[in-house]
Amino acid sequence: MASTLRTPALLLAAAAALTLSACGGHDDKAKTDKPAGASRQTVTAATAVEIALPRVIVASGSVSAWEEVPIGAETGGLTAVGVYVDEGSYVRQGQVLVKLNDALLQAQLRQQQAGVQTAEANAARDDSALARAQELKQRGFLSQASLDNALADQRASQANLASARASLSETRTRLAQSEIKAPVSGLIISRSVTKGQIVAAGTELFRMVRDGRLELDAQVPETELPALRAGQTATITSNEGVATSGTIRIVTPEVDSQTRLGLARITLSPGSGLKPGMFARASINAGAQPATVVPTGAVLYRNNKSGVFVLDAQGAAHFRPVTVLSRRDDQTSVSGVEPGVRVVVQGAGFLNEGDKVTIAAAPATAAPAAK
Repeated sequence: MASTLRTPALLLAAAAALTLSACGGHDDKAKTDKPAGASRQTVTAATAVEIALPRVIVASGSVSAWEEVPIGAETGGLTAVGVYVDEGSYVRQGQVLVKLNDALLQAQLRQQQAGVQTAEANAARDDSALARAQELKQRGFLSQASLDNALADQRASQANLASARASLSETRTRLAQSEIKAPVSGLIISRSVTKGQIVAAGTELFRMVRDGRLELDAQVPETELPALRAGQTATITSNEGVATSGTIRIVTPEVDSQTRLGLARITLSPGSGLKPGMFARASINAGAQPATVVPTGAVLYRNNKSGVFVLDAQGAAHFRPVTVLSRRDDQTSVSGVEPGVRVVVQGAGFLNEGDKVTIAAAPATAAPAAK
């Protein structure tokens, strides 16, 4: 009876031992077949190279006048009897913009012309009297006191004549100022005078853009400023779809301490269709600049950061963040890697940090040169 009871127990113990043995053997084989940190993904690689690429700097800002010219009245207290231009008109230098009532000035002009004629007659009379007095003095028929009086009268007459002529010149000047003319050629952008208005001296009547020239005050990050200089060309676009070309006139030497932005003033081509105050963007051609490029397929994004997988000497891949400077279909200019570094191209999206890779048998293709 005891022998019968021990037989099932022995069978259960043998079965448990076999199970444990089988489990232990499976774990050892798994550890042997899959070493940690070695996915051995097959990838292709390329070498980062340095080439000269056309550099385009993008900036934005507001359109403004190259030079705004205010036009005001030099003489005051007169009524505007004619306004001949409006906003948006292009005027030539010397063109009459406003006519002021000059009736009073015309009357003053005639009065002062008569005053000049009187002064000229008095001066001629006293000139003749002085000449006679000098002749008589030489003959001994006139005293020195009388000669002195004749000389004083002649000088007073000349002074009165000069004063009359000055007053006449002033009135003529004020009369000329009753016609308000364009000081330069340009585009009228604002008007603040109406017919019938009494104009005070110094009142601004118009504001114009000299020669109709407009500029884009493009705000540029301080890191990009050293690459800009006067004479570089740019393509200008606006939110309204207007596109034109321009040329940098000047790069201002000051950088805003709060925004860290500098200013490039870009002269717009005539007939651009842009207007002062509009917002626009500029793509500035900064010329060929040395740049490190990698194949575009090598650049990927992890945690919203752009980067590439760089291969070390042991064939392990390491993610390195980069900054994308410019992108093409075949190559991308980046900062953050040095020329000569090997980067993973095909298969980079399946890698993790530290994965060891197998380079495809085909020879690695270097980043193509710029065309």
